[in-house]
Amino acid sequence: MQLFVRARELHTLEVTGLETVAQIKAHVAFLEGLTTEDKVVLLAGSPLQDEAALGQCGVEALATLEVVGRMLGVGKRKMDREHRMFQEKWERAYFFVEVKNSPV
Repeated sequence: MQLFVRARELHTLEVTGLETVAQIKAHVAFLEGLTTEDKVVLLAGSPLQDEAALGQCGVEALATLEVVGRMLGVGKRKMDREHRMFQEKWERAYFFVEVKNSPV
């Protein structure tokens, strides 16, 4: 069966379906001069396990796989000064309206 693999470039591979995801990743790394470390293969946005065979993963003929860098977890987003000042101003204005409209 024929597969499309998108990394830096789009590659067309002829496979049997018995190949593992790690073999596909290694082949694409060889074609593009990349390393296989910190790379993950995606099928429709879902990561595939390296030891799984393509047929077991649900990869069908003419499917497109993506080889991308592994994303590390991100921490809490830091607010820039303008955003923080706007949020504080909005909170003060909202609180003032609530106090002003209270029945007391």
